[in-house]
This record gives sequence, structure tokens and C-alpha cells, in this order.
Amino acid sequence: MTDPVGVAVVGCGTISHQYLRNLTAFPDLRVVACADLDVARAREVAERYGVPLAGAPAEAIAHPDVELVVNLTIPSAHAAVAGAAIEAGRHVYNEKPFALDTESGAEVVEAAAAAGVRVGCAPDTFLGAGLQTAARLVAEGAIGTPLTALTLMQTPGPESWHHSPEFLYQRGAGPLFDMGPYYLTALVALFGPARRVAAVARRAREERVIGSGPRSGVRFPVEVPTHTTALVEFAAGQAATMVFSFDSPLRRAGSIEITGTEATMEVPDPNTFDGEVRLRRTLADDWVTVPTEGATAGRGLGVLDMARAIRAGRPHRATGELGLHVLDVMLAVTASAERGEFLPVASTCPVPDPLPADWDPAEGGPDRPPRIEEARAEAP
Repeated sequence: MTDPVGVAVVGCGTISHQYLRNLTAFPDLRVVACADLDVARAREVAERYGVPLAGAPAEAIAHPDVELVVNLTIPSAHAAVAGAAIEAGRHVYNEKPFALDTESGAEVVEAAAAAGVRVGCAPDTFLGAGLQTAARLVAEGAIGTPLTALTLMQTPGPESWHHSPEFLYQRGAGPLFDMGPYYLTALVALFGPARRVAAVARRAREERVIGSGPRSGVRFPVEVPTHTTALVEFAAGQAATMVFSFDSPLRRAGSIEITGTEATMEVPDPNTFDGEVRLRRTLADDWVTVPTEGATAGRGLGVLDMARAIRAGRPHRATGELGLHVLDVMLAVTASAERGEFLPVASTCPVPDPLPADWDPAEGGPDRPPRIEEARAEAP
């Protein structure tokens, strides 16, 4: 088949706009339907992006032109929606986290394998030019043997700007589960799977207050830790010290530093698709900026790579196994903080192959089917 892959977007909340701007422009994809439990919201989003069908999730998943379901629902619904898509014979790409627990995540992966369909998972930021350039540098030996990593993500919390932030303080969220997947996925792409973890976690206060929008001033409960510090040891021997916090008045986010035997590398913010890569060699007086190469289109690159892989019959990169392993690491971090001891990470995953430096969402890579001229006219 060389036709574009038919896509249904299930979940039309805030993040759907970032996806749909790209999914409706990529020539390899055709967004057939938008769906949400709030059908009026689905209709509004579909109209905004020129999507022909809007309705309830079951209706969109069952549509005969849909091959791939992009699951942008809240974390507690990820596994159930993915299961419904798989049962209908659809490929599915989940927003992060992959699921709320290892058991339901593993059931999704196993069900997909039994049904002969694919599972993918965000984040796909590791496919962007910044992190792909960093991965190529590590593979080429630019920093020598990679030894350690430092990551830092600290903010006062999203309630200052998010109009409905309650779900970000419920099970399946908090700074670890909301932001951790970006940092952990980047490190797994650079180092390979994790082996064991140790952590401490804290909750600064029991309530938060919405700071903007029509519900400003509303108080809501906090169910999860709002600060986590983790030590992660990888199977290949590297160690990472990682901080995830919604408790800091000082905003410092997007920081990843990789130290090797020959140089230290600053990696771009893993919640972006571009940014600077900088190297500082042993005894050097300053950093050297390395030009980045690759795609910068934004959210949806993992869906696009998955669609191209479906048509080409090759593995995709943002896999369900990768998403499940990152979930397993975060659950081990949570349990370690509760128990006060090192804990093993039971799962593993394949390291994603790097993208070719000339892989282009608009023009296509080496395995892209013939482009559709009408769709290409809308591409960035």
C-alpha cells in the first residue's frame, strides 16, 4: 500500500492541538476522525483542523478508514483506549505515560502482538534534530565512553498557567510521570535500558490553587509526590542523577548533561525537538556548539515514523516496549522512594535505531511512499 495511513485522534484536549497541526500536514497521514467523550469539543477541534468526522471514541475507532489510533486521553484511560483500538484491529500510539501500571501496560503490548498490530508511545522528542544529533555523537565516540548523566526539571508547578491542572497531581502524573518520560526516554535512547534505581520523594503541600483562567482560586488535593530525586543505573553501566520537581520557585528545566571519558555534552531540552548540542572536552576553556541535523516539526514525529514503518514493513522507533520500559523505571522509582532501597527494573527494551540525518517529515525519508501532492501543499 502507498496510500496515506488513516488516523483517528482520540482525546481532544490541550495537547491535541500540538499533534493535529502536524498530523494534518504530514503527507503520509490522513486524519479521518477526531473523538472525545465531550463530542462537542471533538466537533470543534475537527472543524478547526479540517477533519471530516467528529464523534465519540468508539465511533472513531470503528471507522473503516482508520488504521492508526492516536490516543491522547488522560493517563488513567490510556490502557483502556489502547485495548479498544487493538480489539478493533487498529494500530495505536499512546501519549505518555504508556499506562498507570506495568500489568496493564504489558497487557496492551501482548494484545497488540497477538492481534498483529503495532503499539507506539510518546514522547517522540528523542526523534527530533537535537536528541538525534546527540545520539549520533555518542555513537561516534565524540565524548569517549559515556559514564554519567545529570538531569534537572524543576518548576513551581503547572497550576499557575493550566486552567484544569488537577489531573497533573493525580495518580499517573506529578512531575515524575508527567515530565519524567521525556528525560528517561532520552537517556534510554542514548544509553540503553535501565537496570536498577534508588529514589527519595516528597510532597510539599496537600493542596494546590489554580492560578489562572475561569477557575482561578479553586483549591484541589495533591495525591502524588511533587519532588522526586532518583539515581538510575543502566544495564550498560552508566549512572544518572535525576531531579523532577513541582516545588521550586526557581524554574530550571530542560537540562541534561552527559559526561564521557573524553568530553562532556550538553543535550537539548528533551521536551523539544531542536536546540543546541554543546561539547566541552577535557581541559578545554569553553564549550563548542555542534550543528544539529534532523527533523524539528514537533509532536507527531513518532506517529509519522510509525506510519512509514507500517507501509515499509520495518520496525518503528517510538515503540510500546520503549514506553513500557520507561513506565517500569518510573514505577520502580516510586516504589524505591516508598521503601527506601535500591530496586531492580524488571523490563528491558530495544534501543531505537537513529533516524537518518536527512529524514524529512515533509519530503520523506528513504522508505516514504510516493507523496500526495495535495497534502504536500499544506506541509511546512
